[in-house]
Formats: sequence, structure tokens, C-alpha cells
Amino acid sequence: MLGEPIILNNNIFLVGPMGVGKTTIGRHIADEIGLTFIDSDREIENRTGVEIPLIFEFEGEIGFRKREQAVIAELTTLSNIILSTGGGVVLNEQNRHHLQTRGYVIYLHASVEDLLERTAHSRNRPLLQIENPRTKLEQIMTERHPLYQSVAHVTIETGHRTIRQVVKAVLKHLRKILGKDEYITS
Repeated sequence: MLGEPIILNNNIFLVGPMGVGKTTIGRHIADEIGLTFIDSDREIENRTGVEIPLIFEFEGEIGFRKREQAVIAELTTLSNIILSTGGGVVLNEQNRHHLQTRGYVIYLHASVEDLLERTAHSRNRPLLQIENPRTKLEQIMTERHPLYQSVAHVTIETGHRTIRQVVKAVLKHLRKILGKDEYITS
């Protein structure tokens, strides 16, 4: 965990594995507290004009990660945003640095079992389009969990909670660290 929490530039960055709910939860939090919501994966798709699986197909994971690094470097310089990041954003040291130094990082965590259940029918997750997605998710979490923890100011368990319950937990945490009854962006 990082030192004393400070919400720099009124930015909140959501990290965690694919399927944990970063985009859905991020949208709800942004609506609740009046910040602009941005999804880094959608931003990459908007800029390239193609979906992420196609980027993986033609450029591989390395090509995608280069695009992701450029988008994270740019988006983290904005203010008053909730940024939902891709699951592998923490693999890049520069991304971790930008996230840590330009906002407040919330790690949304779920078990491999929960992630497997949530991603079972998704065809938009290139890393899981294999024979045994459980093994891949276990490998991903083994590799990335320490990185998520190292960049995060706080970890929020999503487990068997509903989206609404997770949003409430995040808002409760933000009120606690800010010492306010509600989040104020100005």
C-alpha cells in the first residue's frame, strides 16, 4: 500500500483483472460523484477504429501494450476523471508510475472463481480465448496481483457483491479518506 492517501487532480483510477467490473463500477461512481468516466480500452478502440481482439490479432499483445502505454500516459494527465484501466495496465512500470503519481488508485479484487464466472461468455477477452481459461486466469492473478497491490492506495473486494454494493463500498471509502460526507470535485 502507498503512504498517506491524496486524491491528486481529483482523479480516481480503477485497476484489477479482466471481469472484475472496473468499467461498470467506474461508470456508476462517476455518475454518483460527478466526475468524467473514461475507459482506457474503449479509448484505444476509438483511436484505432477497431476492437481490442483485432489489435491483438494483428499487433499481438506487445503492440496492444504500446498503445495502452501511450493512452495511459495521456489520460492520467487529465483532471476530474474516473479511469477504468485494462487488466494488464500494471505490467508496465511507466503505467504504474503514472497511476500512482497522478491520482488515487483503487484495486478491485475478485477470486479466480468469480472472474471465471464473469468472463465465461465473453468473446472480447483475447487472453481467455484458449482451451483452459481457468489456468490462464490463475497465471494472470499470480503475476499481476502483487503489481495491483503495489500501485493501489486501497483494495476493495468485489467477490459476491452486487455492483451497487461495490459502488457503495468505494463511496464509503472515499468519504472516509476525505473526511467529508460527500465527494466534492471543486
